[in-house]
Amino acid sequence: MGEAISDRQVVAVLRPFVRGCGPMVDALRDADPFGLQARGRRDDALEDVEPGLKDKLLDGITSVKVPGTAAWAEMTGYQRTDWWVNRVGRFTSLITAIPGIGGALADRLPVQDALGAASQGVLLCAIAGEYGVTDVGARVRLIAWVLFERDIDPVIAAGKHAEHDKAAEDDEAAKLTEELDESKKKHGKVTLKAAAGTLWRLGRGLLGIVEELEKRPRGKLFHRALGKLPVVGMAGDYLGERSGLKRVWKRAHEWFLEHPDGA
Repeated sequence: MGEAISDRQVVAVLRPFVRGCGPMVDALRDADPFGLQARGRRDDALEDVEPGLKDKLLDGITSVKVPGTAAWAEMTGYQRTDWWVNRVGRFTSLITAIPGIGGALADRLPVQDALGAASQGVLLCAIAGEYGVTDVGARVRLIAWVLFERDIDPVIAAGKHAEHDKAAEDDEAAKLTEELDESKKKHGKVTLKAAAGTLWRLGRGLLGIVEELEKRPRGKLFHRALGKLPVVGMAGDYLGERSGLKRVWKRAHEWFLEHPDGA
């Protein structure tokens, strides 16, 4: 058995991971990614529409409960979290389940655990943002506690110790977000392809603590058994990841009750 992974090793991997999650999550949450607010402000696009119908159309656009709309701004933190887990979580769970098409063979590789932990980590960062927790160290502590059952010292999580290599962290964080940056430059927004590619990069970034990834919340025994079968294994893994996300949210809720300000 190898040497146990230290908290400092976990932090060295999670800090650039958290920084990599930030741009993708923040773009979806704050930048009107669906263009709904912008459409609501563009009266010229509906200038030929009868006034009564125009008002109804604009109300319909801004009442859709997605980031960037008036309806989103009126939602509680809990309601927004439910959106991230149940809407965005379907996308991340599907990406995570793809290796499961190989059944038991895929289970021998750390790819699925890496992708699963990355998906859960991204959603935890999104949830943290809805609760006003933006500090990298606080998000590191949240992920470590929820996924790996580790209570990281705030000083270590903040990178304020002698072994912390800030240059290496900066370099790794930049690599993780390369596809997002390229997508924004080329398309002016984060594309679905760039988001999926970044999720893969984030997952690979977690392989440095592969032993910890096995601790993350996952599905029930039924889901795992189904996941070992060829072809249908993907369905079992998908259902397992969705089940795991519910446990992630439950543990995150407990953490926020104990650390309302992320401290």
